[in-house]
This record gives sequence, structure tokens and C-alpha cells, in this order.
Amino acid sequence: MKRSNYTVGLIMLTFFVISFLTNITGPLVPDIIKGFNLSLTLVALLPFAFFIAYGVMSIPSGMLLEKYNEKKMMTAAFSVAFFGSLILALSPNYLSAVLSLFLIGCGMAILQVVINPLLRTAGGEEHYAFNSILAQLIFGLASFVSPLVYSGMVSKLQGQEIPGGLMAVLQQLTPANLPWISLYWLFAIISLVMIAIILVSRFPKVELSQDEKAGAFQTYIDLFKKRVVILYFIALFCYVGAEQGVANWISQFLFTYHGYDPQNTGAEIVAYFWGLMTAGGILGLLLVKLMDSRKVLILFTALALVCLTLGLFGPGKVALVAFPLVGFFASVMYPIIFSLALNSVKEHHGSFAGILVTGIVGGAVVPLIVGSLGDMAGLRYGMLFIYIPVGYILSIGFWARPIVTNKIITRKKKAAIH
Repeated sequence: MKRSNYTVGLIMLTFFVISFLTNITGPLVPDIIKGFNLSLTLVALLPFAFFIAYGVMSIPSGMLLEKYNEKKMMTAAFSVAFFGSLILALSPNYLSAVLSLFLIGCGMAILQVVINPLLRTAGGEEHYAFNSILAQLIFGLASFVSPLVYSGMVSKLQGQEIPGGLMAVLQQLTPANLPWISLYWLFAIISLVMIAIILVSRFPKVELSQDEKAGAFQTYIDLFKKRVVILYFIALFCYVGAEQGVANWISQFLFTYHGYDPQNTGAEIVAYFWGLMTAGGILGLLLVKLMDSRKVLILFTALALVCLTLGLFGPGKVALVAFPLVGFFASVMYPIIFSLALNSVKEHHGSFAGILVTGIVGGAVVPLIVGSLGDMAGLRYGMLFIYIPVGYILSIGFWARPIVTNKIITRKKKAAIH
């Protein structure tokens, strides 16, 4: 099978773009509340619309992938994201924002389903583990960069009239009182560029392995009858819910309780949350080679809970450090939960992976609950809800019984001399 470094590079670029578009909502929350005069509950419906798209599109995308090739699917995904971005850019209002984020979420869900099997084929099965880790690092890098891009763009657009270039065009297109809308023009441009790159690219023929194929509808029904499948679906739901529940509300929390500027300090702290999550992932990779992944999960999750507590109840300067550290300690949760899940069933791993990815809808539900509770009792007490999903993740380290455990490096004992 012909390998293609070019296609691997294109997939890495796609991972960067997915992350860049996905993790920008958190830093925007204070601006969206101010711009559209929203309650915490209403603003929480925006990440809800984005992440519910994963629940709607993940399994159908797996089925469509078997009918249409990767090029068509990726072109369709970026076309949907382009129209989603354009809707909000052209008509900046709350309803447009909900529809826009749902469509962008649909596009990102399709891409997530398509690019993993493509990466295995283009990069070679023997390099798949390495390439997957590299993709996650690039994903993390984009999550770190996007809040900083937002901060830089908004600061520039709010200044004096820009004489020329792309920023001058964005300044003309963007309402003066809603400078953050410029990001959605940028997303539309990025989506168009990605469509153009994909259309001129040649893709290797991908033969889906049995584990990557979406099974028949009956397969999903049979899997959902298994207790272990339900438990790990809830685990992924809790992980993405907790991750987004923290990331989406950091900036608003720091503004509400400590008076930090959302467009500078708030955006910077969200960037560090994602940046440290990437760094923690590297440490996590080393630790799972040295100890049982369940022990790593217990250790990191317990420390994440400590940092969350310090962030919520400590003084402002402590919160600035504690919230990014939650990201650092949350870094191992997704890969360990996913691997424990797939190592806990004997067959239908492709369909099971589809069910697990659908658990991303937790990113829709938990921030919404936090926002609703925040409207009733204050954001600090709303964010206490995050202890529930993180507590469930902590419990996995105690009850998980995988068929295959992660291989660790052990020191070989010298044979005794008799």
C-alpha cells in the first residue's frame, strides 16, 4: 500500500483546524454575553449546539464513509463549516450563533470520523501510534493558539482604523461593537482554503479495517446491552463535559469574581489551559509506560480536583495558576479512558469507538447545566457541578477491569546464582 507523507501533513493540518475552530468558544463567552445581552443559561446553549452536533453526526458519518470516499467527505465537512461560519459573520445575532455553531460542529464531527482511518493508511500502520500522538500534540497546539489569535485580533480591531490588508477588510466587515465576530470571517476563509487544498490533493485508497468499519444498526443495539459499554460511554460523556465545563467558563469566572479582562487575561488563561493539557499529555505518555494506566488516571484526576477547588475558592492570583493546571492533569483522561474502554470488549471495536465518540455530547450538556445553576446560585456554585463528572472519572481507576492492560517497562531481575 502506497504511503503518502503529503496526506499525513494534510491530516495534521486538518487536526490543527478542527482544534482551532472547536476550542474558541470559552474565551468568547464574556463577549457573547455582553454583545447579545444573554444569561449564563442562554450563552451555554452555544457550546450545547456545537457539541450536540457530534451526537447527531458521528455514527451517520461512519456509515457515509463506507459509501463515499474521504475526499468527498472532507470537502463536504469543510463546506458545512464554511456556511456555518458565514451565517454568523453575515448576520450576528443569537439565533444565528446557535445555528452557526451547530453546523460547524457537524463539519468537525465528520472530519473526526474520516481522518483517523486515513491517517492509518497514509502514514502506515507501523507508524500509526506515533502519528496519532503527533496529531494530539498539534491539536493541543491549536487550542493554545486560537485564544491568543482572538485576543490579538480583537485588540487590533478595537484600535485605530487599519490602513490596509486582511485586517482592514475584517474591520470593515465586522460591527464595531462586536469585534469577536471577525473570528467567524476568519473561520470562513480557513474553511475555503481547506476545501481548495483538499480538491487539488490526491488521496490514497483506504481499506477500512474490521475495527474501523461502522457496524450495522443491530451491532450498536447489541453493544448498548453490555454494561461495560454504557459505563464507558458515560465516562467519555463525563470527560468531555468536565473539560468543556471548565474551559468554557474560566474567562467568565475570572471576570465575575476577580475582575480580570476577558479579552486579554481571560483569553490567555484559557490558552494556558489547553497548552498545559498538551504538556500533560506528553508526561502522561511516559507515565503509562512506567505504571498501570488506572493508577495514572487516579493520580491525575485527584490532582485535577485539587486544582479545580483552588481555582474556584482561592484568590485571583491562585485561580490564574490553578485553572490551567486543571488542564494539565485532565490531559491523560481521554486517552486512558478510550484505551481502557476498547481493551474491555472483545469485538466490534469500530462500532464501540463510534459510541464512545458520541459521548462528546457531554461537552454540550455539562456547560449548559453549569450555566443554568450559575443563573440560580452564581457561577462559582454552578461550576461545583463539575465535581460530579470528574468524580465519576476518578472511580474508573478503581472499577475498570480491561481484558488487556497497558504494557509497562519493568526492570529485569538478574537470574539468581546458585
